[in-house]
This record gives sequence, structure tokens and C-alpha cells, in this order.
Amino acid sequence: MILKLVKQRVEASNEKDLLQMILEGAKSSADYNDLSHNKFIVDNCKTLFFAGHETIASTASWSFMLLAAHPDWQARVHDEIVHSKIHKEMRALPSCIFVQLKMVIQEVLRLCAPAVFVTREALETVTLKNIVIPKGVQLQIQVPFLHQNPDLWGPNAHKFNPERFANGIMAACQSPQAYMPFGNGPRISVGRHWAMTELKVMLALILSKFSFSLSPTYRHSPVYTMVVEPEHGIIPHATRV
Repeated sequence: MILKLVKQRVEASNEKDLLQMILEGAKSSADYNDLSHNKFIVDNCKTLFFAGHETIASTASWSFMLLAAHPDWQARVHDEIVHSKIHKEMRALPSCIFVQLKMVIQEVLRLCAPAVFVTREALETVTLKNIVIPKGVQLQIQVPFLHQNPDLWGPNAHKFNPERFANGIMAACQSPQAYMPFGNGPRISVGRHWAMTELKVMLALILSKFSFSLSPTYRHSPVYTMVVEPEHGIIPHATRV
């Protein structure tokens, strides 16, 4: 499917978008590695789809579930959106607006981060306290453990409380580096700002027109496949407001 789309693009005009940038990068990929031309294109498109689509879809689903389960926060976010006037024309989304919504998204990413673990390779042998980590060892950092550790987040670490982010991540956690829904360090997700903007726009447009409540048949069962998603789906009751 990807290569069919590429063929159509090659035969058409060279619109300067993300796909065109990947095609141009593929032309020079053989200069510095042994990746084939088609493999370079397909691998990059797959990465962008899974990293940029599945993660956003999962986070949006959990956002609606948690807001449906906490109507007080749903009301706060709704009021913020309808009074901002920006929901009438989403041509710009200044970072200074939707403060309540941003806090909600940050809390959703804390409790239901799409990635279960972050993998890093030790580039040299290091010693952490009494643990020797040899060069080349692959380390898996457990994101849910860090995100819901009471020693880092306080006794209510397992509860939905967006207010903890009222003064930013630095004040929300004993060790801000432990908050890593997009990873951390030099290899932190390059799409994190786009993801937050996309979630703000999507949630704002929907929450400005509908209110949500949990279905009586909802069964809470997060499972890890490619990302963390609801095993039995999320079908909240939606009511136009």
C-alpha cells in the first residue's frame, strides 16, 4: 500500500510535504548505509504511522474515558473551551490557552502513556550504585512504574488529578525526568509538540459540542499491543451540548 502511494507520488507533481521529504531522503540513503531504496521509504512511513497515529488515537480514547469518569474535570475543560472563542476557528492554537485541557492531557499521558517501556543501550560500561551495567546492554525503562510511583508523585499517584500539573512538570514530580510519555534525553520524541497540539485541537473541537458519560457496560482493562489500549474498547455515552 505504501509503495503504491509512492508510485502515484512519483508520477504526479512533487508537492513539498513529509512524504516528499522521505522520498528525497531515500535517494541519498544508499550513500551512508546499505538500506534499499524501498525499505528506507516503507520503514519510515511505518514508523510515522505507528508513532504518530496509534499513540494519538490511544491517548484520545483514554482522555474521553477519564473525563467521562470525572465529570467535574470535564465541566472545567468544557467551560474553558467555550469561553476561549478559539474553538470557533482553529487556525491558531497559542500555547497560553487551554491550560485546563493541557493539564488533563498531561495527566492522561501519566496514567495511560501509550508506551510501556523506553529502551536504551549502554554505550559504555557504567556503575549505578552497586549495579554494573556493561557496554552494549539493552535497558528497558518501565514507564508505568515511574509514572505511578508514590515516592515520586505522592500518595495519590494512582488517581486522576490533573491539578498536579498546575505549575508544570517540574512541580508535579519529585524527579521531573521520571515523566516520560515521549521518552527522554537526546532521543526524546521529535513529534511531542505536534502530538500535544493535535490532541488539544481534537479534544477541544469534540468537547465543545458533546459531553460524555461512561457506559454501564464499560470494563476497564488496559492491554499492551503496539501501544496501551482498552481491551474491550471505550464506548461512552455522548450528548450534544
